[in-house]
Amino acid sequence: MHSTPLITPIFSVLWYLIPLMILVTLLRTPWFKGVMGEFIVNLSAKLFLDKTKYHLIKNVTLPTEDGSTQIDHIIVSKYGVFVVETKNMKGWIFGSAHQKMWTQKIFKHTNKFQNPLHQNYKHVKTLESLLELNDQQIHSVVVFVGDSTFKTEIPENVTYGFGYIRFIKSKTEHVLSDAQVLEITQKIATGRMTPSFKTNREHVKHVKNLVAPKETPVKKQETEQKAKQEEKPAETIDTKICPACQSPMILRETKKGPNIGNQFWGCSNFPKCRKVINLN
Repeated sequence: MHSTPLITPIFSVLWYLIPLMILVTLLRTPWFKGVMGEFIVNLSAKLFLDKTKYHLIKNVTLPTEDGSTQIDHIIVSKYGVFVVETKNMKGWIFGSAHQKMWTQKIFKHTNKFQNPLHQNYKHVKTLESLLELNDQQIHSVVVFVGDSTFKTEIPENVTYGFGYIRFIKSKTEHVLSDAQVLEITQKIATGRMTPSFKTNREHVKHVKNLVAPKETPVKKQETEQKAKQEEKPAETIDTKICPACQSPMILRETKKGPNIGNQFWGCSNFPKCRKVINLN
């Protein structure tokens, strides 16, 4: 009977904690990280690019033959059309221009993700078709934000933070006229799908359908086993240093030939360094 006055202050404190917990959870979601990454790119473009020369268009969804493609940022100028893909990631990043998959390493964990240049290729080709441009007039740019570090040599159009501004400003040759710049911005405005929650939801659904694994039960089991293998503790897939060039080495698997299925350590600086250490 006498405990009610004490319970009320406790509930008052808990009431303030609930929104705080929701906020902390939200900050950790991939969605929020993506939003923050785009915000940083938008802000830096507005601060460091002359608005009279560079025209920023954000979050453009364009229809394609098989669905849609979504472009984070398009910057139109007399120096060309810059198609900007944003990646908000942390950890060590390994990759080269021609590798299909890049590697992210965070302490003991290794994750593979699509080469962002390949990911941006479809965006570039869609815009080339829509705007009737050639490859001298359109530039693919990838910008990483977040606490990540490149551990291998990367192409000049893959940048970190404000580095993408330097890449854009490095293009000083006029490849478009003022009239073309105006025409391009108008074409994008009329060719894009209407920005809305529905458009974004439909695009996300399209992407999920594209990447959904179409596997047999056996293949699915193999995939799950491989995923578990990549999460082994440090003593089984710890980072090794290449004795030839001192770069980190990555645990790989032979895909063909008589040794198919065998694992080995390969240098992350491949193909510049082809050092291999067999597990046997």
